[in-house]
Amino acid sequence: MKHFRLLVLGNGVSAYGSYLNMVALNVFVYDVTGSALAAGLFMAVRLGTSVGAGFVSGRLVSACDRKRLIIGADLGQALALLVLLLAPEAGRVSLLYCLAVVTGGCSTLSQVALRSSIPEIVGAEHRTRANSLLVTGRSLAMIAGFASAGVVVAQLGYTAAFVLDAGTFLVSASVLLVLPIRTRARSEGAAGSDGGSQGAGHRSVRLLWAGAPVLMAMIAVRAVDGLGSSSHNVALPVYSSLLDPDHPATFISQFWATWAVGTIIAQQVLARHNRRTGHTLGERAFAVGACVMSGAFIIVFSGLPTVPTLATALLAGAADGVTEVVYVSRLQLVPDEQRGRLFGLSASAENAGFGLGMLISGSLLESFSPFQVVASLHGLAIVLCLALLTLLVLRRSPARAGRLRETGDAPVPEGRG
Repeated sequence: MKHFRLLVLGNGVSAYGSYLNMVALNVFVYDVTGSALAAGLFMAVRLGTSVGAGFVSGRLVSACDRKRLIIGADLGQALALLVLLLAPEAGRVSLLYCLAVVTGGCSTLSQVALRSSIPEIVGAEHRTRANSLLVTGRSLAMIAGFASAGVVVAQLGYTAAFVLDAGTFLVSASVLLVLPIRTRARSEGAAGSDGGSQGAGHRSVRLLWAGAPVLMAMIAVRAVDGLGSSSHNVALPVYSSLLDPDHPATFISQFWATWAVGTIIAQQVLARHNRRTGHTLGERAFAVGACVMSGAFIIVFSGLPTVPTLATALLAGAADGVTEVVYVSRLQLVPDEQRGRLFGLSASAENAGFGLGMLISGSLLESFSPFQVVASLHGLAIVLCLALLTLLVLRRSPARAGRLRETGDAPVPEGRG
């Protein structure tokens, strides 16, 4: 975990750059082009690339060295930003869309490679703790990135913002480069005969297919969660303007800061639970947490006074943090040789859900209130979560125990949630 804590630090620095980039680049595109359509197209290209990159990343992560892939993704984003800075102003518009492709693809590749590698870096028994550390680091980076973006751009300009952003990716790549970590499972063929290796491979495939219905249902929930997440992201500026037309940014800042605090608190609770019980929360905890998260986001837009609204935002952040860690930890139980493709599929599903939700939410807000839009899309997520809970009840532990006895494998603790 000592080396992994340094990795978390580097990842948090690059995450700060990503959140800073998210604000600075979108404003920069609008300033350069003077067109809201161009700014929207930039976001669409970036999201579309992220969706496609999920499938490509899954193949790359399964075939190539994951540490080198993450380093290459960080260096690619840094280089793209520097090229944009050095380019003449006349050519910057076309380069912006190239930058959207690079950042969308590289960020997805880095995410898939890192998530796939965690069980090999820290050991399967420490994966939940490692995932919690990553979520905590990214939550702190989000607060810092969103809070400082306006100040950096306003006081120092776009050039300084992009140089700072590129520097964060270089820091992340440098940290990972010097860490002596292993990101892939050792080949079983070295420890035994080819026949034993092939038998283990066939057994891992059988175990993967046995859990496929639940895994696919969880990925579907994450995709629909993306729809819900996009709805509150799109509706938040509109709702904030209705609350305080003179200072719409106030509620937005309060909301995201409180949400992030809730996420961080949840990671501390998860870590203590894991240390005390030795078990990680499982699929049912994921489904319940996703229901609570969506319900909390709906309540945030219901028009309550500020204090109960922020308390609900804290609950939404906590539930969001729990579901993120439980979901990633569950997918990491898949054997290493299939894990990369599964995380690639997950990344594509999540990004597709978020991108589609941006379009749907923007269209619905023309005719409906923020509460109605958020309630409809997050309500859909709740329905799907309840369907997942039903599936999990129908697939109770006796069938799973019998399957494990048949294969002769010792079960990996999945928790009791």
